[in-house]
Amino acid sequence: MNTSILVGTWKLNKYEIEIKDTGELIYSMGRSPTGYVIFTSTGYVMVTLTGENRQKAQNDSEKAQLLNTLVAYAGRYRIENSEWVTSVEVAWNPEWVGTEQRRHFEFIENNQLHVTTTWRLMPNWADKGQSRSHLYFEKTNN
Repeated sequence: MNTSILVGTWKLNKYEIEIKDTGELIYSMGRSPTGYVIFTSTGYVMVTLTGENRQKAQNDSEKAQLLNTLVAYAGRYRIENSEWVTSVEVAWNPEWVGTEQRRHFEFIENNQLHVTTTWRLMPNWADKGQSRSHLYFEKTNN
């Protein structure tokens, strides 16, 4: 599949976490998270997602806690069927660097994109066990 179908800037509208063991949906990034995914025509992708109501940290403990409401990574991507696969070159979590991250995507009405991650143990909410994310983006005018 041609990478040009995703090229552009997509703004995050909704971020749900599905817990594998229970089927429960949680909003660990809040009900109004912020973020973007940007796909370039040269084959790079950059993802930055942040939780709602993030506040300036006053101490080291609060700074560390902010990592639980952040997901950020970038690298080269390719399209395989209905997945984009990122070869991660830089990430908020060093464990992701050098890995491939797979994201299933589907286009829904009015320039909307629904993205689902693979089942995994997400470092931000590892206490919940295996989970996957459901993200909803809207294409910006670019």
